[in-house]
Amino acid sequence: MNAASTTPEWLHVHRGNAPLVVSFPHTGTRIPEELAERFVSPWLALRDADWWVHALYGFARELGATTVRSTISRSVIDLNRDPSGTSLYPGQNTTGLCPLTTFDNQPLYRAGAEPDAEEIARRRDTWFTPYHDALAAEIARLRQIHPVVVVYDAHSIRSRIPHLFDGELPQFNLGTAGPSGAPDTSCDNALADVVDNLCAMSGMGHVRNGRFKGGWITRHYSDIPGGVHTLQMELACRGYMDEPAQVDETNWPTEYDVARATPLRDTLQQVLRACLQFASRRDP
Repeated sequence: MNAASTTPEWLHVHRGNAPLVVSFPHTGTRIPEELAERFVSPWLALRDADWWVHALYGFARELGATTVRSTISRSVIDLNRDPSGTSLYPGQNTTGLCPLTTFDNQPLYRAGAEPDAEEIARRRDTWFTPYHDALAAEIARLRQIHPVVVVYDAHSIRSRIPHLFDGELPQFNLGTAGPSGAPDTSCDNALADVVDNLCAMSGMGHVRNGRFKGGWITRHYSDIPGGVHTLQMELACRGYMDEPAQVDETNWPTEYDVARATPLRDTLQQVLRACLQFASRRDP
């Protein structure tokens, strides 16, 4: 069922009763009219969206999952960044709470039109806070029903972005807020192990806590003693859409490719079912 009518129109909340929340903070493609002229171009402001990810996980509702999705572009405000502005990846190239550049390090704003501290605070109040209020409320609601809840943060990114990482990204990038090869910190190792194994069995290429270890959502909402286990899945876009060697305004984004997405979607269905099984069988 849908959330109450008090939810902002840009925020889509579907309430299920299974012990699983799927978050979509980066699938939005809306630029508020009052901000549009400040960006270099509408296309550049939308290029780094997590294209079609909410469609890829369309089966989540059928599993009884709750979904929380923003339709506002991440270029306006990134809902998966620390609201204080602190970098989640110190020493690595990344983008901030209100990004000033694209993933390819191109300026997003016209000269002099960048958001100042007052504007960033306004955007936090307008979009960041309502999204996280809704996400926190859904987690709390489900914890009243279930002793354990899994929060699954769903993302995607182009396979090759030299400014952010070397070479081609693996298809599945599982983030549990732990150093590579070290114990997971945002969820029980048993949950991370089964998800990791399912990705490995797909034969598509996978990594655990590689370049993407989980953003602010994964790190902030984790409360293992309190029964909340979190993880992030960053997918390479090539698994469900065509990726041109060089993207530009004439060829990106490409359409969601149902046939290409089928093997990826099959694995993701197994992953979400595994999350449900873990939560159903686990005591906090």
